[in-house]
Amino acid sequence: VAVEPALCYTRLNDRASRLARHLISLGVQVDARVAICVERSLEMVIGLLAINKAGAGYVPLDPAYPPERLAYMLEDSAPAVVLVHGATRALLGDIAAAVVDLDQDTSQSLSADNPQIPALTPQHSAYVIYTSGSTGQPKGVVNEHTGVVNRLLWMQDAYRLSAADSVLQKTPFSFDVSVWEFFWPLM
Repeated sequence: VAVEPALCYTRLNDRASRLARHLISLGVQVDARVAICVERSLEMVIGLLAINKAGAGYVPLDPAYPPERLAYMLEDSAPAVVLVHGATRALLGDIAAAVVDLDQDTSQSLSADNPQIPALTPQHSAYVIYTSGSTGQPKGVVNEHTGVVNRLLWMQDAYRLSAADSVLQKTPFSFDVSVWEFFWPLM
């Protein structure tokens, strides 16, 4: 699949909605976890949005992590689905969950309308970030929508991002700082 250099917001929303509908068809429900192991790309952003549109929380799996850490995070988080690129699939070994290869987009025939899901509350999970693990094993920390929304609203109030601004997405998506880098420009 050819990668687009940029997307307008409408096309971004359409692609994320289609992928969300595909995730829902695979059994993803509100508060489920969906792991995503992809290189930095538009597909990464589409995947993050789609996971949240399906009502699930995303679990970022950095392809640069050692295989043992990735395997532990997969086992510990027990995702309903794992999103990959063809190149990152081999990093994950055996996966108990359904796997969706974003290089082989099969959701194009689905509706681009926003999926209808049961109402989310501020306490539903938005994402799970794994800490370095002071005891030797990483720990998954669930972050709720309320924290993300409060942070984004505060940032917008304090810094007034506009369509004329650019935001550098520099942080690996396995770190909390990446959350505002991804979502603030999209609000």
